[in-house]
Amino acid sequence: MSAPAPSPLAIAEVDPAHTPERQGEVLTDAALTFVAELHRRFTPRRDELLARRAERRAEIARTSTLDFLAETERIRADDSWKVAEAPAALNDRRVEITGPTDRKMTINALNSGAKVWLADFEDASAPTWENVVSGQLNLIDAYERRIDFTDAASGKSYALKPAEELATVVMRPRGWHLEERHLQFEGRPVPGALVDFGLYFFHNAQRLLDLGKGPYFYLPKTESYLEARLWNEIFVFAQDYVGIPQGTVRATVLIETITAAYEMEEILYELRDHASGLNAGRWDYLFSIVKNFRDGGAKFVLPDRNAVTMTAPFMRAYTELLVRTCHKRGAHAIGGMAAFIPNRRDPEANEKALAKVKNDKDREAGDGFDGSWVAHPDLVPVARASFDAVLGDKPNQKDRLREDVSVSAADLIAIDSLDAKPTYQGLIDAVQVGTRYIEAWLRGLGAVAIFGLMEDAATAEISRSQIWQWVDAGVVFENGEKATAELVRTVAAEQLAAIRAEVGEDAFTSGKWQQAHDLLLKVALDADYAEFLTLPAYELLV
Repeated sequence: MSAPAPSPLAIAEVDPAHTPERQGEVLTDAALTFVAELHRRFTPRRDELLARRAERRAEIARTSTLDFLAETERIRADDSWKVAEAPAALNDRRVEITGPTDRKMTINALNSGAKVWLADFEDASAPTWENVVSGQLNLIDAYERRIDFTDAASGKSYALKPAEELATVVMRPRGWHLEERHLQFEGRPVPGALVDFGLYFFHNAQRLLDLGKGPYFYLPKTESYLEARLWNEIFVFAQDYVGIPQGTVRATVLIETITAAYEMEEILYELRDHASGLNAGRWDYLFSIVKNFRDGGAKFVLPDRNAVTMTAPFMRAYTELLVRTCHKRGAHAIGGMAAFIPNRRDPEANEKALAKVKNDKDREAGDGFDGSWVAHPDLVPVARASFDAVLGDKPNQKDRLREDVSVSAADLIAIDSLDAKPTYQGLIDAVQVGTRYIEAWLRGLGAVAIFGLMEDAATAEISRSQIWQWVDAGVVFENGEKATAELVRTVAAEQLAAIRAEVGEDAFTSGKWQQAHDLLLKVALDADYAEFLTLPAYELLV
């Protein structure tokens, strides 16, 4: 067999200090040729769909409303279609753990006792070139069982448990909006989504089949059924390209944008031969509401993010509609994140937080969800107990159709049904979380422990979006202070000084604190609202 022709992709030069030494194992000519073909075939349509997002956002600004689509009413009315039957490895999803694909996390997540690991190249991973390539290597090594890790600080060693005890991997590529500047085709960057998907699929599709599993994906930040259709076309092409059966790929779509909430059935329909389920993503969903309805006036102003629980009427409408939609079509409904990080040094606080996690997971299991997310291995048994109590020996509860649920278009955007207001402390918290997260992201960390919670890019997005919205709406806090750009700058300066005193001069100077402060103010106060903070942040990333 002749060697593959050199790839048409150009690889940008990277500082050797940030280049994985085994990069060549991932960036083979054959793999890059596949990524180039994905780019050539599908990036033009991706570009059209991004433009369509902007058009739709302009329409929402004009009308301050959304509705279920008239053009797809026949799909919703047709009770005959179902998604493909779940493969054995994805039939029981009662607990899923999420996290980035660094070496230690790869081992711990696979060993966690969760049924599924969301191996994240998106919001829990800052897309440095080192993270992008090393994450791919770590997954390959895990499937080949040649992965181990020794913590330099503690000396503790980590290794994989037996294969039958490992979680099933569902990989999440980056969203459609992000580019990968280190791989270029005829002078333009390849979309990060195609890089992440393409490298993972090319190297691991057959490996996974040999292990009795398959190439499974979470699809983030989908905004319409047409975006789901594009992914389906990519799956069809990719399976033919590497010579595996059609339908081998399975995809779970995160319903984490307000527009996608109105198109859940259509999204499943477009992916029906490859669909596995839908997931309810809380923080990005709230971020999307602010982004799309930021011109809608007082009735769309969200209170402090921690005041918006999943029992808020508009959030409950969204999650119950998701369960009903999934089960009507034979798909899994996966619940939201428990982001609490257990602290074994504070048993009392731990007990209270674990009780909240239990209540949240009990509610999801009782509502009909088939599984849910946790961010820490210590939460796996808590979530599992909630779902075990409802499921017993059953792998899921897709037979529970929730025909009692009736959700109107207005219910999904009834933000003013929530009896809570923005607070001054909420502003401080948003500045604190935004600054601390962005600083870590700029250092290459995408999953960050902040105030006892595991935060990712979605929480930074809701933080900066709420600041923007409160200033734009002229919110008056309970202490009489009005949300203004000047107030935000004052609070941000105070919090930056407090962080400086907390971490010490050396750590402050060697970190990215001033850059994080400046970027937060830019994306929170600029009149021209940035679609995603990761777009300007990526320009600052090594």
